[in-house]
Amino acid sequence: MDRRSVLKLGGLGLGLGLSSVAFGHNTMGLGDIALNTKKEESYVLINNAKIFDGINEKLIVGNLLIKGGKIAKISTSKIDAPKGAKVIDAGGKFLMPGLSDAHWHVMFAAAPISAANLPDPGLFYADAVAEARRTVLRGFTTVRDMAGSVFGLKVAIDSKAIPGPRIFPSGAFISQTSGHGDFSPAYEKSPTLGGDRGHLEKLGEFTVANGVPEVLAAVRDNLKKGASQIKIGVSGGAISDFDPLDSTQFNDDEIRAAVGAAADWGTYVCSHVYHPRGIKRALKNGVKSIEHGQLADEEAVKLIAKNDAWLSIQAFSSKTLPKGTVIPEKSKPLFEQWEHVVKWAIRDKAKFAYGTDILFSPQFTPYQNKMLTVFADVLSPLEFMRLATSNNAKLFELSGPRNPYKEAKLGVLREGAWADMILVDGDPFKDPNVLSEYEDKFIIIIKDGDIYKNMLA
Repeated sequence: MDRRSVLKLGGLGLGLGLSSVAFGHNTMGLGDIALNTKKEESYVLINNAKIFDGINEKLIVGNLLIKGGKIAKISTSKIDAPKGAKVIDAGGKFLMPGLSDAHWHVMFAAAPISAANLPDPGLFYADAVAEARRTVLRGFTTVRDMAGSVFGLKVAIDSKAIPGPRIFPSGAFISQTSGHGDFSPAYEKSPTLGGDRGHLEKLGEFTVANGVPEVLAAVRDNLKKGASQIKIGVSGGAISDFDPLDSTQFNDDEIRAAVGAAADWGTYVCSHVYHPRGIKRALKNGVKSIEHGQLADEEAVKLIAKNDAWLSIQAFSSKTLPKGTVIPEKSKPLFEQWEHVVKWAIRDKAKFAYGTDILFSPQFTPYQNKMLTVFADVLSPLEFMRLATSNNAKLFELSGPRNPYKEAKLGVLREGAWADMILVDGDPFKDPNVLSEYEDKFIIIIKDGDIYKNMLA
């Protein structure tokens, strides 16, 4: 069998990739991306658009003016173009907020697992930079990064040195010894017992912490580096070697310590967790974002709603994968479970967000949009359109003062909001799949007032 047709899944999500050598998707050159660096002087006027504001089903048929990185005016009447403005005739096409992914891995999505065994992290960073460009060209203008040392990359994107999405960074994923973030070999003692820290720990991608003092130090270290939220592991994972999926990780005191340290900085804790026991332990101790939850039972979903927490879930489904994908045994229990969990969340009025959790799998990153569109199978058209726009943005706002983009609103098209948007050739209310046809149907992509793609030009 051709080894390229046998793809593996695993991991914090969609697993072990075979190669990151060939990237044939969204091959727009950097020269095709025009970044505006003088925000006070730059204007973009979009005329004749059907505007979905990210919240309301009724579209605004009119015009939108961008000044710098924000939306200056939306009107059904004519807007006079400021001097030097770039004027775009939308031709009646559908204008919507940029998409967001609540569980993305900037450092890991496009890197093969073999990158961890190289003498230096060069391949990690090269793949991450390349994938950041492709991410925004898929229309994802904001991501919440759920593990990884992305702080420098975020600065490079925010300063316009490289193109990419806005990043809400978590920093190193915090795990106990033998937990989901422990990638040291079995013969190596835990750092708590005098062993050496693993390579990925030394790179700042993961931190193994045991007991309250070490958990406090790990959380505070991430906050020091600029984390907007904290991620810990509370159940087993698919890619890690030592922990069964049904294992529960970190005790009550350790979880409360993480939550308290994050709260001291005005932000919150997310937990990797699949099963009901772990979800209940996380919620009991103050975790506000349950990452995954595909094995949740009805009681656990009710508790998410009762605790005013979030379910950040991913559509682990054969519908979203390339043909020929082979799902490893450890990952199989997680597949085809998300739909009934989301239906329980809708019934119980639990808040839920959309994410993907792709890592070490460059062959899966082009399916980021498809993993969104399958949610239309269980949501109303309006709920679906809000999901990766204004809805995800509400979750991101839990970062409070640690929100790196708190100066304006994300996920909406309204005056004063960040100028992140997509002009779509089609109506996603009528045909959700148009959002998966990003190469042909996303006519214009704008982030922070910068035009990243313009097929009308």
